[in-house]
Amino acid sequence: MHSAKPALVYRRILLKLSGEALMGDGENSISPAILQFISTQIKELVEMEVQIGLVIGGGNIFRGVDLAATGIDRVTADQMGMLATLMNALALRDNMHQHGIDVCVMSALNIPQVCAAYNADQAREYLSKNRVVVFAAGTGNPFFTTDTAASLRGIEIGAQIILKGTKVDGVYSADPKKDSQAVRYEKLGFDEVINKKLAVMDVTAMIMCRDFKVPIRVFNMNKEGAVKRIVVGEPEGTIVI
Repeated sequence: MHSAKPALVYRRILLKLSGEALMGDGENSISPAILQFISTQIKELVEMEVQIGLVIGGGNIFRGVDLAATGIDRVTADQMGMLATLMNALALRDNMHQHGIDVCVMSALNIPQVCAAYNADQAREYLSKNRVVVFAAGTGNPFFTTDTAASLRGIEIGAQIILKGTKVDGVYSADPKKDSQAVRYEKLGFDEVINKKLAVMDVTAMIMCRDFKVPIRVFNMNKEGAVKRIVVGEPEGTIVI
């Protein structure tokens, strides 16, 4: 006799992961162990029939802002950063395929030999069929971060929440690694985050989520079972609403 599936508070989510998170503690730009960990967590969600869109950054390979600081044209630097997110997305896709997960990559840059071009209607259809969709190349435009891409894609696919995976267990009043007196928030308002300049997501991303009433939850992506706890309504990290 099969045990009953837990009731889902969030059936469709947008998961945002930083490119740096793929590095783990090693020197390689992409850690096989981290890929395995992410795929295992996502497979568990798929089996719960959670519909998952995923945006991955590219900071483990290139960051447009950093490259621009070296003298490279900002537009060119951001385009390189977009390609870095695509490299990460392909690595994730390959690892998820190895775990038996039905997944596709959609890119904001049109590279048909590599993956599908982004299309919101197609993405929603894939999600409704329990297919994981990885959104690559940011928004396809320079000067916009992958945080903004996550907010945009989350709104376009009708995600009920945006989950931002970090290396800490929520939003703090200061950097907890540098300040032992830093306090972790359990709940914040969008305007409070913006006014206090708390490092959740960039301001453009925050305003989009605020205006379209899409909550954000910041959590420790390295904590096993964290996303599962969130989708069934258990407290985890910090909620911005």
